[in-house]
Amino acid sequence: MTHPTSSDQARPTEWWRTAVIYQIYPRSFADASGDGIGDLAGITARLDSLAALGVDAIWLSPFYTSPQKDAGYDVADFTDVDPLFGTLADFDRMLERAHDLGLRVIVDIVPNHTSDAHAWFQAARASAPGSPERARYIVRDGRGPEGELPPNNWESVFGGPAWTRLDTTDGSPGQWYLHLFDSSQPDLDWTNEEVRAEFDRILRFWLDRGVDGFRVDVAHGLAKHPDLPDFVISEDIDSMGAAQMGHPAWAQQGVHEIWRRWRSVVDEYDGDRILTAEAWVEPLSEMAAWVRPDEMHQAFNFPYLMTPWDADAVRTVIDDSLAAFASVGAPSTWVLSNHDVIRHPSRLALTVPSPQGHGIGPDSPGLPDPAVAQMRGRAATLLMLALPGSAYLFQGEELGLPEVLDIPADRREDPTFHRTGGERYGRDGCRVPLPWEADAPAFGFSPSGESWLPQPGWWGEYARDRQEGDRESSLELYRAALAARREHGLASASLSWETTDGDVLIARVGDVMVVCNLSTSPVDLPAGEVIAASERLDDSLPPNAAAWLLTT
Repeated sequence: MTHPTSSDQARPTEWWRTAVIYQIYPRSFADASGDGIGDLAGITARLDSLAALGVDAIWLSPFYTSPQKDAGYDVADFTDVDPLFGTLADFDRMLERAHDLGLRVIVDIVPNHTSDAHAWFQAARASAPGSPERARYIVRDGRGPEGELPPNNWESVFGGPAWTRLDTTDGSPGQWYLHLFDSSQPDLDWTNEEVRAEFDRILRFWLDRGVDGFRVDVAHGLAKHPDLPDFVISEDIDSMGAAQMGHPAWAQQGVHEIWRRWRSVVDEYDGDRILTAEAWVEPLSEMAAWVRPDEMHQAFNFPYLMTPWDADAVRTVIDDSLAAFASVGAPSTWVLSNHDVIRHPSRLALTVPSPQGHGIGPDSPGLPDPAVAQMRGRAATLLMLALPGSAYLFQGEELGLPEVLDIPADRREDPTFHRTGGERYGRDGCRVPLPWEADAPAFGFSPSGESWLPQPGWWGEYARDRQEGDRESSLELYRAALAARREHGLASASLSWETTDGDVLIARVGDVMVVCNLSTSPVDLPAGEVIAASERLDDSLPPNAAAWLLTT
């Protein structure tokens, strides 16, 4: 099967169709102030390293004013910078420096909910039932004789009930508000025109400052079934995956009207500004609805991210992805890691199914062998970067970072851990601050040696300065692969399989032969010049390894 790419007919200015976009989690990237929390000045100081890596754009997770109960995804002011990260002037300097280096800048936006510290929710809390202030949120009367039961049985993604009761003005129990995430994150009511108009304003605020687009948090949310019916989620699926099961809070058709409105706002600006959907939706044919020509430009390919280390499964999801996204004229995206999932070297080497949404820790079953994790992580990256379309990288994956397992309970920050009484480890293990210099305080993350999450003692082994110039390091593998990806035009090429069965994936992408060995034995390589390899090669390709070749 041969897959032409949607980029074949794309305008040359549509940079996003072939871009490699690097996610920065600001709290954990680089700290210039010395308080142990990453900041915008720290990002600015380290942007040269990302330009040298060879990425096309950066995406910043939230840096807005926030109580930080969910690491900034609880926003109290969508048009200002939290003092933890700096000021609007710091943001403007960071944006200017990124553009000077040829890097585009995408910022996170969180439209499903606000913080409970947001002025709107404070007004709703102080107002009476039926008021315009409460109409901005999903606030309902409870069930039971005294309204003592939640309006339905929905569960929070972070564990526990998705409803919290408000007090009336005299202090007695009153109505309930919906929060699909933490209780500090009340859901907005997107049937309310005031809510829609406010986000038009927010989009324009950042577009006017010069950002190149938005990554839209929970883009399969916002619209809820108007009856808010009860729904029971299967025990073997994470709440964010419930869209594929028909959950009335996820993937409702009303979201598409919202995204068409957002697209019209973004299209007012020149420079190909983009919208990227975080939409946990399956199957891929359904996800493609988010990237129709008048909606989003891209959607994260979560089915690809969640695919296990299995040749048939990987081949199938690649075929399905290329077909689904091309059917609506959009590029496929490829992603292996982000701030919400187990880092992919560790995840792909688990000997049990990946517990998405739960995280892993020292007592988790099926923990990976570190050597296998390193090899599979590198091989998976090399395969991903050969695929047509746009790729997303998560900070630190270019260093080969594994998931950190042994974070003490009293240092964990993720609300998932606390709302489940430690039953779920949560996402802290992929958010540990980066190691820049092996022998510096906090491994170069902070001049003071402080770090908001503890860094393990062995973190220095992965430090960027240790990997610079080492041709066998993960850092140099990423640099070489990104350079070769650009040189050979892989992102805009067509893909065809040389084989369609077995545990070895062999595909031709443009003029490059891509081989990934998911079997347990070495395999012979086709004749040709090796231009990138995840492991040292002799005449064969080891298990858990990948290579790119120019063949005659």
